[in-house]
Amino acid sequence: MLSRIADSLFWIGRYIERADGTARIVDVLRLQLLEDPSADEGLSARLVLHGAMGYDDVEQATFDDVGRMLVFDAANPNAISGSWLAARENARRARETISTEVWECINTTWHRWNGLGTRAVTQQHLGWVRERSALVAGVADATMSHDDAWDFLALGRSLERADMTARMVATGAQSYGPTWGSVLASCGAQQSMLRTMRGVVTDRTAAAFLTLDRRFPRSVIAALNEAEDRLIALAPDKDRIGFSDEGRRILGQVRTQLEFTDPDAVLAELPAHMMAVQDAVMAASEAIGDRYFNSAPVQEWTGETL
Repeated sequence: MLSRIADSLFWIGRYIERADGTARIVDVLRLQLLEDPSADEGLSARLVLHGAMGYDDVEQATFDDVGRMLVFDAANPNAISGSWLAARENARRARETISTEVWECINTTWHRWNGLGTRAVTQQHLGWVRERSALVAGVADATMSHDDAWDFLALGRSLERADMTARMVATGAQSYGPTWGSVLASCGAQQSMLRTMRGVVTDRTAAAFLTLDRRFPRSVIAALNEAEDRLIALAPDKDRIGFSDEGRRILGQVRTQLEFTDPDAVLAELPAHMMAVQDAVMAASEAIGDRYFNSAPVQEWTGETL
């Protein structure tokens, strides 16, 4: 497979999941403001923009500012509009590799998204993004051969999911942040959590479920495990000592640190652990890019010499 195609597939997975995750983070804020009329809108908006999404110099913000920056800004690949646009452009580059159904799903989503309006963020915007992201993932799983192309797409999706869930968990861990009920709802985890914990829901069990549960696909641990599995499928490690795959080593380190540390210790320092996950995802993404996507400089003609 050409490195540029692998690169596009990887980023299709990341951008689709980024749109989904961003919609979920904004929905946490929306639910918080609806459930608690006394909540400080400016403080909560700054928590999302600065604490969760890493925007600097956000001194004053409102929910409308969050919508403008994280939902409707097509020039920003971290916003929902920008993520859909970037996913569509990468799908166009990999058009000969992805299935026709996947291309049509992404292309249709981008065009219909522009028809929903850009004046104010509503539940329709955020719910529709989650539905379309799930549709793209399901269509890809059902219509693409599970070969290297699918592995790159699923790898990008898993890395982004680990990152976005870590951001949502970090916001829930703040004393002035949203309730864990809002975080669970935005992750689609309420019913699974209730069945797993037999109806006993506390802040501790909610945080543990979203962070450490191996069977819930949106948990941090499950997403890291899936990313590692995709890297193993792409390049089974045959070294007798150490790892030749730097990306897998980075993800394995942060996963084992979470998985084999006492849960109480993880939950006691949850923001720090979630920041470590975000840093590991960024470092692993760079290592994956260095291994699979970097190509030789393009040769150009200069006078009579190549």
